[in-house]
Amino acid sequence: MNRVLIRNAKIVNEGIIFEGDVLIEDELIVEIADSISVKSSTTKIIDAEGSFLIPGAIDDQVLFREPGLTHKGDIASESRAAVAGGITSFIEQPNTIPNAITQEILEQKYQIASQDSYANYSFMMGVTNNNLEEVLKTNPKNVAGIKIFLGSSTGNMLVDNETVLEKIFSATPMLIAVHCEDEQTIHDNLEEYKNQFGENVPIQVHHLIRSTTACYLSSSKIVALAKKTGARLHVFHLSTAREMELFSNKVPLKDKKITAEVCIHHLWFTNEDYDTKGNLIKWNPAIKTAEDRKALWEALNDDRIDVIATDHAPHTLAEKKQSYLKAPAGGPLVQHAVVAMFEAFHQGKISVEKIVEKMAHNPAIVFKIEKRGFIKVGFYADLVIVNPGLPWSVSKENILYKCGWSPFEGFTFKSRITHTFVNGQLVYNNFKVKEIRCGKRLLFDR
Repeated sequence: MNRVLIRNAKIVNEGIIFEGDVLIEDELIVEIADSISVKSSTTKIIDAEGSFLIPGAIDDQVLFREPGLTHKGDIASESRAAVAGGITSFIEQPNTIPNAITQEILEQKYQIASQDSYANYSFMMGVTNNNLEEVLKTNPKNVAGIKIFLGSSTGNMLVDNETVLEKIFSATPMLIAVHCEDEQTIHDNLEEYKNQFGENVPIQVHHLIRSTTACYLSSSKIVALAKKTGARLHVFHLSTAREMELFSNKVPLKDKKITAEVCIHHLWFTNEDYDTKGNLIKWNPAIKTAEDRKALWEALNDDRIDVIATDHAPHTLAEKKQSYLKAPAGGPLVQHAVVAMFEAFHQGKISVEKIVEKMAHNPAIVFKIEKRGFIKVGFYADLVIVNPGLPWSVSKENILYKCGWSPFEGFTFKSRITHTFVNGQLVYNNFKVKEIRCGKRLLFDR
């Protein structure tokens, strides 16, 4: 039996922090108490004094690039970076090559992950204008949800047929996750800037091309459709102040039919950072203004926004160094997301309890994930120890992404992850990932 006792930790769970011990046996948490005595000489003891013990983060939006784009990243490399960053479960998007738009292709991704993933995993079923029959075969017990791109991004999965959209929203009991940007607005804005700059459109206008209007038109329309049909809607990577009026904090999360998410980069950067970061922070939806960022923080803290994710989407540096019009959108984030939020804690923007709520508890509630996201007896031991006073700087030498770069390169974080457990296995310790690929397929209580 694998038995681990974590002692003297500042345990963060369900809105409170308390000092205590946690006992792991095999895959599960079996005891939580002020003090637990060692009952076996084979028990491994970890003293976490001065550090926070949090449930592993659940990242509901990543793009790990396998199959078809593995020069950018793959399930093994990116899940390895994720566990080093305190993310113990991920939900991956369907715009790989081939797109995950049939049950057969979707299952092939699960097979790869069952062999290669360091973290727990699930994959979204992709939607196109003509695969409704396949979408409706999706099993809600072992697939996280279905994904609809209402604005084109990496891949070619734009759904712009309103009849199809209404059919999907009316027919599926699954959670529907959406990328909201209005394609026509983006097209018109891009043409305007091409007329002005030719092929040398600068990155500094990215947030004006993929504008507030483009986001709001799309998100407001899809929220209205969800209300009309009663569908279970989750809106990915919100980026604008205006969109915050579409979401509510009037009912408990478990009763919400429409939920909202924000990503690390939209909380961290603003359009002013395009001058120094350039295409490295080119994301879709675009990073917008300081006023937008402020509104996102307010909505996150008052519970209009429910979840923090990464939209981890690696590209090679060579791809990113192309001109603005050619450079792909997206960047790698899973290794640095949790410590970035702890940096915000040090800055007084968010509490540790709220970080845990938005990165672990709430994704588990939104997706109805079985036995994960909390520090509870009987739950899987997906646990992370964070030392809040152990500074480290991001450098090429410690970046684990296959693409080899980070928008945080050169930044010194005040906090560092020292231990990560996945299903009771210590997969990250002493700043090294152990070769233990023990991730399991996420199951859902639906």
